[in-house]
Amino acid sequence: MSTTPTAPAPPVAPISFEDTRIAFEAKSDGELRTMYALFAAMNNGSLVQVGSSLMQSALKLGFPGTKFLIKNSIFKQFCGGETIQECQPVIAELGRYHIGTILDYSVEGTGNDRSFDRTRDEILATIAMAATTSNIPFSVFKVTGLLPTALLGKMQAGTALTAPEQAAFERGQQRLDALCASAHQHDVRLFVDAEESWFQHTIDELTETMMQRYNQERAIVWNTYQLYRHDRLEALQAAHDRAVAGGYYLGVKLVRGAYMEKEARVAKQRGHATPINSSKQATDDLYNESLRYCVNHIDRISLCAGTHNEASSLLLTQLMQQANLAPGDERVWFAQLYGMSDNLSYNLAHAGYRTAKYVPYGPVEAVMPYLLRRANENTAIAGQSSREFLLIQKELRRRKGRS
Repeated sequence: MSTTPTAPAPPVAPISFEDTRIAFEAKSDGELRTMYALFAAMNNGSLVQVGSSLMQSALKLGFPGTKFLIKNSIFKQFCGGETIQECQPVIAELGRYHIGTILDYSVEGTGNDRSFDRTRDEILATIAMAATTSNIPFSVFKVTGLLPTALLGKMQAGTALTAPEQAAFERGQQRLDALCASAHQHDVRLFVDAEESWFQHTIDELTETMMQRYNQERAIVWNTYQLYRHDRLEALQAAHDRAVAGGYYLGVKLVRGAYMEKEARVAKQRGHATPINSSKQATDDLYNESLRYCVNHIDRISLCAGTHNEASSLLLTQLMQQANLAPGDERVWFAQLYGMSDNLSYNLAHAGYRTAKYVPYGPVEAVMPYLLRRANENTAIAGQSSREFLLIQKELRRRKGRS
């Protein structure tokens, strides 16, 4: 009995996340030195704590020059601008290196209908912009930007909503549908970000309803799975089963997660078992197993690996090679935050992999919570600031030796 030989894997360009020449090709010597100083400062936990408090106070009191100082330091490193238009130079610069932009409106709403409508309209504007250029492959939003958090929690807990609450929830559903319908109309992929576990199941259900409606031809609406939660691979597998049964495509963004300390604290306060994995190694293992699952079911799943982890990123390139997927396969993406892990983003893009950066934007005062999280996370995450710091240092030494 004859067998058909397996087709050879497509050729893949060599990739090294240690190649700082490629990682920082877009940066001048002056820009590198500025980044070096910023990450050096973020290595100092006490300095970050004191500096964060001083920045917030100075902004609140309206001290002259405070906004200018912030906008030209930490804001410039981690944000694209205050408006979509201000982000244009960043979008173009990333695009020159074949890196897409994910415009992330990082203004936290005030929880009323006016705020929710304003967020909806801003996300609609990012979708409209994405429809005009291949440099913006995704739009993104949080469901809590469209409807009250308390109602999401009540729905998950099975608590009956009052008539006004039900009306407010339905208005939120209408905003959600408006975004997904626009994304489908413009053929723009749309990420739904993950949030806290006590209302994430409600978000999952809302998102899957949108997938059933708008993912009939391909993955337009994508859900996000936080793999520091020990139940997320099971949730992903169940969502895949429902997508197969329903005949629609599943868009999946895998992240390690953004609310770990809060999740552990709230679980303890409520007397619940923690949803968090027992160790970082367990999270890494679960993340990598989820990558394998998605690639093994790539006929139905489109995948974005939202990670700064070099080992997981390298694993995904290997899994793609083993599955005979070309680096440019449109069903597989890599994503990192703007201002971080350029050694991943630029080297992946240089090797032909579909890569994008989350580029937050919004008024300086409004995105301060985001910026302070970045500063605190870089201090708290073992080795992240140090890693950025050392890579920049390595590139500066390389350039000095070259001159």
